[in-house]
Amino acid sequence: MVKFINCSPKEYGMLNQVFRSGTAIGALVSEAVYAQSPADFVNKLSIALKECNETLYWLNILHDTEYVSKEQYDSMNTDCQELLALLIASIKTTKQNKEIK
Repeated sequence: MVKFINCSPKEYGMLNQVFRSGTAIGALVSEAVYAQSPADFVNKLSIALKECNETLYWLNILHDTEYVSKEQYDSMNTDCQELLALLIASIKTTKQNKEIK
């Protein structure tokens, strides 16, 4: 995603939003590694999940307005969908493990 944004014409508004929400996902997951509690871990991943969903929203707009090709969109959309699935699974697992203890 970062490579795409660096290579794109500067339509600042949309591209900035994709960059911000897209990079926030990784930053939040990194923060979750050192979470202070299971609740903090779930909170960080939940925010990352929201950022991932926002990124999908902006990718859809970029695709609909033809700022990205179908191939670029498909690649980035697949990545985001995979991240969503991983984040949801991690949140569910953590919540289930928390209930067992």
